Amino acid sequence: MTRITMREAISQAMWEEMERDPDVFILGEEVGVWGGSYAVTKGFYDHFGEKRVRDTPISESTIVGAAIGSALTGLRPIAEIMTINFAFSAMDHIVNQAAKLHYMFGGQLILPLVIRTVGGGGRQLGATHSQTPDAIFAHFPGLKVVAPGTPEDAKGLLKSAIRSNDPIFFIEHATLYQTRAEVPDGDYITPIGKSKVHREGRDVTIVTYSKMLETSSKAAEQLSGMGIEAEIIDLRTLRPLDMEPVLESFRKTNRAVIVEEGWRSYGVGAEVTARIYEEAFDYVDAPIQRVAQKEVPLPYNRTLEQLALPQVEDVVQAVKEVL
Repeated sequence: MTRITMREAISQAMWEEMERDPDVFILGEEVGVWGGSYAVTKGFYDHFGEKRVRDTPISESTIVGAAIGSALTGLRPIAEIMTINFAFSAMDHIVNQAAKLHYMFGGQLILPLVIRTVGGGGRQLGATHSQTPDAIFAHFPGLKVVAPGTPEDAKGLLKSAIRSNDPIFFIEHATLYQTRAEVPDGDYITPIGKSKVHREGRDVTIVTYSKMLETSSKAAEQLSGMGIEAEIIDLRTLRPLDMEPVLESFRKTNRAVIVEEGWRSYGVGAEVTARIYEEAFDYVDAPIQRVAQKEVPLPYNRTLEQLALPQVEDVVQAVKEVL
């Protein structure tokens, strides 16, 4: 095991897969000479060359459209969208082509395509550059949506995504790039579409993913000091959504808190809550609580931004309410 950052884990995943498979290439804004807006592809251009690390125009529809075309002809593109907010400019390509072509052509076409993008708030970038619209992309059948919360999962899930024959929307949280944790040495992959128990507990189930895994873990430590042991389920993948670990945990604790950074209305938490009520209603001992971002465009002001985003104390309070 080696202790590395999330940034290094993602970079390693792409580097290793490009060494393993010559059909894998990267395209996006400033991914080449500059090394990526978040330095994830630093050094790639010099090592792999301009044909496999391609700087593109500032046009998200061009990036995704070119990636779809190259995937259809046998290559394995990794398309980088600088921020998830810019993915809206390529929505037609993402949801009307990438997500649907395999199905509409009866399986004759495959799209081994990864769209990497960066989401989340907390960096004072204003309302239009700080959104967490993960649930929007998870809404569409045919598109797999992955959102890791640890360096180990980021590397393993990205390697799986690159090797997959499906179009995958891979969301990285900007404030997690410096997160450091142990990552297995050597080649390994993490299966897409599998939730996992991140922390075992007996009193309440906390369901979360991405940045909120860190927030929920801190809350669980505080709760432990109060004699409350929370079990944390990390979804990791939003589509397909693996509910089995969630339901198994809920049947043990009979109480749940769903934590997400996105807005509460029509969000991931709403979906998870509905499925728990549908599939484990007899085990409900208290109304399920949801912790999410305040229903406002995220403010630029640092203090207001933090007030709008879910905090550790919000999770602690929600757990106290279900107990």
